[in-house]
Amino acid sequence: MSSPLPSSPAASVLDLAPVVPVVVVDDLADAVPLARALVAGGLPAIEVTLRTPVALDAIRAIAGEVPGAVVGAGTVVTAEQVAEVVAAGARFLVSPGWTEALLEAMRASGVPFLPGVSTTSEVVALLERGVREMKFFPAEAAGGTAYLKALAAPLPQARFCPTGGISPASAPEYLALPNVGCVGGSWMLPKDAVAGRDWGRVEALAREAAALGAGGLSAGGTSR
Repeated sequence: MSSPLPSSPAASVLDLAPVVPVVVVDDLADAVPLARALVAGGLPAIEVTLRTPVALDAIRAIAGEVPGAVVGAGTVVTAEQVAEVVAAGARFLVSPGWTEALLEAMRASGVPFLPGVSTTSEVVALLERGVREMKFFPAEAAGGTAYLKALAAPLPQARFCPTGGISPASAPEYLALPNVGCVGGSWMLPKDAVAGRDWGRVEALAREAAALGAGGLSAGGTSR
């Protein structure tokens, strides 16, 4: 299954940028300026995790006020959450794992989704169901680049967004793998910068992250 993004020139969420920021919004007032800084730095695909009480409102605000952002929802674990985040404006869904019920809800939502996997059997099970794009989580704890490299030969049709423990130093190693479209991370959102609302620093770190990739498509549809 491919994951086309509505109104996007990129083929899938995996091709929008080399890095998908994984965002935890504690203060709703930070959502829009934070997203604007990420987009200005070249990271349009923004995963807002459902880990705080304001997450839904943050998705809604970013979707409504940051035109360049492709906002998605992360830590989606129930069918009810799927409905809520899509109604709030989420344009893609990310889960740490999957069940039949969750997969059915994500598929029925009509927006791209990345179900989480950490074993070969889970990857094969999703391929059987027509899903070819997945989140590999927790990436470092589950085997890192060595594990993904081992999957590439027997399962070349599977593509991944590894997330979990990835840093600016390790990201290029993941991005060099043929079965990795992008990586997820939060290093461009250091806690002190967010707490101090230093959006200029966030933008600069986002720009550095956006420069990590090679090949594929950016949000503008040009080679990166």
